[in-house]
Amino acid sequence: MLGVSASVVHNGYGQNEPVKATLEAINQMQADGVIGKYAIGGAVGATLYLEPAATLDVDIFVMSPTVPGSSLLSLAPIYEYLKAHGHAERQEHIVIGVWPVQFLPPSDELEREAVAEAVPTNVEDVPTWVMSAEHLVAIALRTGRSKDHFRIVQFIEQGAVDRNKLRDVLDRHGLTPKWKQFEQKYLEGSHE
Repeated sequence: MLGVSASVVHNGYGQNEPVKATLEAINQMQADGVIGKYAIGGAVGATLYLEPAATLDVDIFVMSPTVPGSSLLSLAPIYEYLKAHGHAERQEHIVIGVWPVQFLPPSDELEREAVAEAVPTNVEDVPTWVMSAEHLVAIALRTGRSKDHFRIVQFIEQGAVDRNKLRDVLDRHGLTPKWKQFEQKYLEGSHE
């Protein structure tokens, strides 16, 4: 169950910072047609289901326009729009409000499905979309870093994921063998 009660998310700079201005700017971009549907993913997406955790940026998976005459996705219109509205670029991020934001086009079918099936919610009274817990777990499993494994364990231990829905997502995207290995290594004794 999505539990967005916190009014701030802890950024990795030792501060609790509101994300309201960031989300309002992203919603305005969508209203202006710069981006299509989007979903919050990564650590901030997970924080909306779990206990707060420090993160340095906000990952926004977006359906973005293609370059005219090409099938390639281009993030240039996003960066141009945000720079024209006073937001600064910093490496692969653009700072919106106080948060560095990384815009990511979905790289595969799992991420496209995660955006398409994103869960509507409100954060600091701003309507937004967040990837489902099951998609966040599947993406973390696929990515496979230590911090991803830790986050998956949190989802399971806190009961923040529907195991049947997760199984369906994992099956659809060929991640069941990897899940079985993960369960054996990290979830001994927590099988259904």
